[in-house]
Amino acid sequence: MMERESLDVDVLIVGGGPAGLSAALRLAQLQKAAGGAPLSISVLEKARESGAHMLSGAVLDPSSLRELVPDFESKGAPLAAPVREDRVYFLTRSRTFKFPITPPPLHNHGHYIISLNKFVKWLAGLVEAEGIDLFTGFPGVDVLLEGDTVVGVRTGDRGIDKHGQPKATFEPGVDIRAKVTIFADGVRGNLTKVLMRRLQLGAGRHPQLFALGIKELWQVPSARLQAGTVIHTMGYPLRFEEFGGGFIYAMEHGAISLGFVTGLDYRDPLFDPHVAFNRFKQHPFVKALLDGGEVVRYGAKALPEGGWYTIPRCYADGALIVGDAAGFMNSMRLKGIHLAMRSGMLAAETAFDAVRAGDSSSARLRQFETKIDQGPIRRELYPMRNVHQAFGYGLLPGLAYAGLALVTGGWWPRPMHSEPGHDRMETLAGRRRRAVPDRMVDAAKPDRRLTFDKVTNVHYSGTRHDENQPVHLLVHTDVCHSICTEEYGNPCQRFCPADVYEMVSDGSALKLQINASNCVHCKTCDIMDPYQVITWVPPEGGGGPQYDGM
Repeated sequence: MMERESLDVDVLIVGGGPAGLSAALRLAQLQKAAGGAPLSISVLEKARESGAHMLSGAVLDPSSLRELVPDFESKGAPLAAPVREDRVYFLTRSRTFKFPITPPPLHNHGHYIISLNKFVKWLAGLVEAEGIDLFTGFPGVDVLLEGDTVVGVRTGDRGIDKHGQPKATFEPGVDIRAKVTIFADGVRGNLTKVLMRRLQLGAGRHPQLFALGIKELWQVPSARLQAGTVIHTMGYPLRFEEFGGGFIYAMEHGAISLGFVTGLDYRDPLFDPHVAFNRFKQHPFVKALLDGGEVVRYGAKALPEGGWYTIPRCYADGALIVGDAAGFMNSMRLKGIHLAMRSGMLAAETAFDAVRAGDSSSARLRQFETKIDQGPIRRELYPMRNVHQAFGYGLLPGLAYAGLALVTGGWWPRPMHSEPGHDRMETLAGRRRRAVPDRMVDAAKPDRRLTFDKVTNVHYSGTRHDENQPVHLLVHTDVCHSICTEEYGNPCQRFCPADVYEMVSDGSALKLQINASNCVHCKTCDIMDPYQVITWVPPEGGGGPQYDGM
């Protein structure tokens, strides 16, 4: 076995998304302003190229971008279309009802529809122009700890075969040691998850809550929908007990971002978010918009929707947590990019001061929490602190409380109860007792023009993995063909939007087959498995989706 190399830097940023790249760019700006000996800064990104794994709706609130890059327009920021019109609809099975007024959180005047993939590529170019090392294709696989102090990250080994044996191309991962490590590894980030468990960073907080966003990029006749039109829907195909809704964002030249978000706290073990997405597209209103068009890309991603009370302690000795990894998202506005960027900028300021002072203790890095509490992140998220939890009681109570929150600033006698989504899933026996109708869970037969099966959709995601490598979806106990079949009906076959999990017959019984090469890295399995026995870890560097234009 080759000896593992080590690299020492001042600040290590794990994750090359909006939060991580904003942190890197802000560090470069602070360095220029302060002068003196330059800091060594490195960014690790697991995708094969910057932006390849980036997926969002997305409507960008430019407030953080305007502060980070004041001349972003002249620097060529890829803004697909300024928002010109907002519409909100309630859907029934066959009808469409437009809201007479657009709820204030969904007013998007002054915002931009963007491709997050293109936006992150552009940000990465600005970071590299500042001389910062950006290493793509290098996933972080473990946190380096000395006692309770984070001292860096280990990257993944390359060239391990599916049996766990080194191939001729084997290269051991690198230990990157840093004075401050900024964790920007996204929703349910594998390293942030380790850090939270080892250092109990979620103690005293509410359990984190998530949703799953499924998205397709469509090309339709250019006159179909004016560029800059933003449409949000609620209602069909979801039942009142389920949280979520659709979005349709029109860009230039007939490009449409179409997606459906489902709360990962639904009760029905037979519910399938991908089937709901297909049913959404079959609604007469949506179908008419897509008629004569063609799908270009597909993807799926978990979203951190728990709100203020679920954000963990985001600092520790030697470490800060930012962006989606921490849960900085406003689920009522359906926006998180600007909050991710802002948190990265504030983390950069905190890390810069700590390194220059030679003190990266948690006492020093606690300044990050102070900056969060005294700035625009808390001002935006605190009034929404109970909104997602209110929808746990159903659509109508959720809407009622959301309206009340706009008037009261989110006041409620006490924090609303928060329950992890996997704990809310009921058993098949419980479902039968409630006599849940099957009409919302029966698979809509895909026609491969408007609706698609999961495997076909994965083809449109550009996903690619080396199949001769260890499976990166770890199932820790053998419950799948025994108690899970009886109790829950193997819901992994339904909640996964990429057909990764499949129960197949070995001639005598059903066994779990993991089609790891299909994985689009959405993390839903890690979040929603009712037994919490699935762990998502990064595959070999560079593997995964290719979300061009998404």
